[in-house]
Amino acid sequence: MANDEFQHALERLHEHKVRLTPQRKAILHYLIGHHTHPSVEMIYNDLKKTDDGLSMATVYNTLKMLVTYNLVIELDNGDGSTHYDYFGRPHFHVVCDSCAKITDVFDERFADLAKSLGTITRDQTGYLVTRTDVEVHGLCPDCQAKLGLAR
Repeated sequence: MANDEFQHALERLHEHKVRLTPQRKAILHYLIGHHTHPSVEMIYNDLKKTDDGLSMATVYNTLKMLVTYNLVIELDNGDGSTHYDYFGRPHFHVVCDSCAKITDVFDERFADLAKSLGTITRDQTGYLVTRTDVEVHGLCPDCQAKLGLAR
C-alpha cells in the first residue's frame, strides 16, 4: 500500500512539473511510511542518518511544497510545534489532551462528512472551502491508564 501511495504522490507532483530530487523523494517516502506525525526536526534527524547532504532548509522547503500540493498537512501539536502528516488517504485525527499524541482515524464516512462540512461552511459563510481538517480531542489509552481512568 505504501508503495502505491508513493507512486501516486510522485505522479501528482510530476503532473505539476515539480522537480523530483532524491531528497524530495526521501522526505515524501518517509512521511508516507511514518504515521507518527513527525516534526521537521524529527524528519531531518532520521533522514540525515542516510543522507549527510540533507539540510534542514531542504526539509522545510520540501514540506512547504508538499503542503501546497495538498499531499501533506500541517498539524499543531498543542505544544507549539508543527507536525506533518501525509494526507493521500483522507482521514481525521484524535489528539490526546494530556500527552499531545496525534493518532490517525481512517473511516470511509470521512469523505462524506468533510464534504458536508464544506457545504455547510460555504452556505453559512460564503467561504470557498479548500480543505477540511477534523480533530477530536480526548485522552489516549496510555494516559487513561496513568490517570487510573482505564476500564
